[in-house]
Amino acid sequence: MKECEIFSDLKVPCTSKIVIRADGRKFSRLSQDLDLQKPYDQDFVNIMVDTCSEFFREFSPSFIYTFSDEINILLDEIPFNGRVEKMDSVFASFISGTFSQKILKNKRFVKRFNSKTSIKPVSFDSRIIPLNPESVVSYFKNRQDEAWRNCLNGYAYWTLRKDYGREEAVKLLNGKKSSQIQEILFGEGINIQKVPAWQRKGVAIYRKEIMIDGYNPLSQKTVQSKRWKAFEDRELPVFDAKFFKNSLIL
Repeated sequence: MKECEIFSDLKVPCTSKIVIRADGRKFSRLSQDLDLQKPYDQDFVNIMVDTCSEFFREFSPSFIYTFSDEINILLDEIPFNGRVEKMDSVFASFISGTFSQKILKNKRFVKRFNSKTSIKPVSFDSRIIPLNPESVVSYFKNRQDEAWRNCLNGYAYWTLRKDYGREEAVKLLNGKKSSQIQEILFGEGINIQKVPAWQRKGVAIYRKEIMIDGYNPLSQKTVQSKRWKAFEDRELPVFDAKFFKNSLIL
């Protein structure tokens, strides 16, 4: 009955760069269930990064960028003969399964699962974004801008909520520009430009050239050789064409 499969023959454009974007489903509820620290929870971030690293090892993409509950993956080669259904389903299920495994290995989160019988299974959706090569940098710059907005608004909301409550905090921030929000935070003793870079700019995983020591049995000498290794970058600069070129991503 293969003829009844609606999109089985739908494939990505063969001349495009392909980005897979995965987003956590109902993670605001998961945040409450796991009692995540606000605005950032180090355990949660580590699990997201570890999930990306597992994906990197399994599928060898060019670049992965993550912040909040979002994962952006720039593919190196197009798997599954470019079939959209296959990529969306396999990638989303791999990320969901890996993320769930990582949670269940975290002692703090396991306690929450054991104490709350209503925690629902974790799931991610996945979508495919074809880009022309010139648009890749702009795409990731856009996502990094979103990471910055999340950081700024998250710090502002949760800082004000402690003193004013949820509704009043929303009112105080409504319509405020970025510069105004930064001034509010500064008045609360927070310089948003000094919070960790991974909070402001996200985390990326990509290959990095390293030197390793080896032994040449013929010459009986220690020698050095170059290797490519997956690198978790939590000190990202602002994305631009120079970063992607120097990192040999594009």
